[in-house]
Amino acid sequence: MHIPSLKELVSAEEWQLRCDLAACYRLVALYGWSDLVFTHISAKLPESVSGAKAHHFLINPYGLMFDEITASSLVKVDEHCNKVIESPFPVNPAGFVIHSAVHAARHDAGCVLHTHTRAGVGVSAQKAGVLPISQQSTFVLASLAYHDYEGVAFRDDEKPRLQANLGHANFLMLRNHGLLVVGPTIPEAFLRMYLFENTCRIQIDAQHGGELTRVNPSIIAGVGEAMRVQTGGMGGAFAWPSLVRKLATQGSNGYLT
Repeated sequence: MHIPSLKELVSAEEWQLRCDLAACYRLVALYGWSDLVFTHISAKLPESVSGAKAHHFLINPYGLMFDEITASSLVKVDEHCNKVIESPFPVNPAGFVIHSAVHAARHDAGCVLHTHTRAGVGVSAQKAGVLPISQQSTFVLASLAYHDYEGVAFRDDEKPRLQANLGHANFLMLRNHGLLVVGPTIPEAFLRMYLFENTCRIQIDAQHGGELTRVNPSIIAGVGEAMRVQTGGMGGAFAWPSLVRKLATQGSNGYLT
């Protein structure tokens, strides 16, 4: 599939964001978190690019597999999912309902990443939700919220309830549905989803064994500082360069077009 490059038609800042978001899609596919062509990862363009009064976002062209997405195929839309730059690719307004709700409520939401993984949906169906049984879970539990299932999320009237449930949390478990994370940047959102997904996989695995040992609640209160130390204060940016190199070694760096 030939996709004309937008590199010379957008600002350098937007192009870098496009490359990072396309890399994120490729990584989600590489780690096995994608659900065919369904779910979305959205990134908000900074005001210096979109204009102080306009909020524009990048989102996947609906119908492409995550490992097909490139920097130029990403579609720029407004808060109503109307195309800002003409694109031959369709977008999914219904799929943008959750993302637009989060972006509208959280001005710090530079990236919103949503998945339907087997482990994530599995834990989302458990009444107790995420259990404090692993180191990974402590990072999630320190900033976790829940939103009850209301059917396929395509109705605008669900937005206020989702926004209220999310609040200031960075991890949102969509009951009977999947996982969602909010990050100020694409690398930060990816790292948070990595922690969320592994938390759920570990929990499902542990529940097949014997009696579970729970982490002391006092430890969860201090995980923010632990993460800062672990990443040298860089958060997701600490791991991002190595993840991009991983795409290159896997032959998955065709997104840079």
